[in-house]
Amino acid sequence: MIEEFKAFIMRGNVLDLAVGVVMGAAFTAIVTALVEHVITPIIVAITGNADVSALTIKLGATQIEYGYFLQAIIDFLLISLILFLAIKLINKLMRKQDEVEPEPEPESPTAEQYLAEIRDLLAAQNKAKSIQSTSDELD
Repeated sequence: MIEEFKAFIMRGNVLDLAVGVVMGAAFTAIVTALVEHVITPIIVAITGNADVSALTIKLGATQIEYGYFLQAIIDFLLISLILFLAIKLINKLMRKQDEVEPEPEPESPTAEQYLAEIRDLLAAQNKAKSIQSTSDELD
């Protein structure tokens, strides 16, 4: 059972998934910091208040705090927008990198090309032999 567990853990897709989760968490921290410290202050400067979590409705003896829900939607949309723009920028940079193509390697001759060269060399050699034998006969 321990060997099976080791084999499961060492499979490539499990390791890839683990790396993806860690990278996703790190990238989420970057996007969240960008939203909280760059985007939200801009919205506050424009609107005067970006926090709607205090909005409530009094319903009888209870209060429905729908502001938290609205704030979560706004945060989700802002983070999604920033993530979309970041991925779009990364894809654009990757396409530019792909456009710079390395010099193509010279094509290696195919078997047919080698055979054609051998045929031509043999034909030239046979022609030279026949010329040589004809000149020997004339002498």
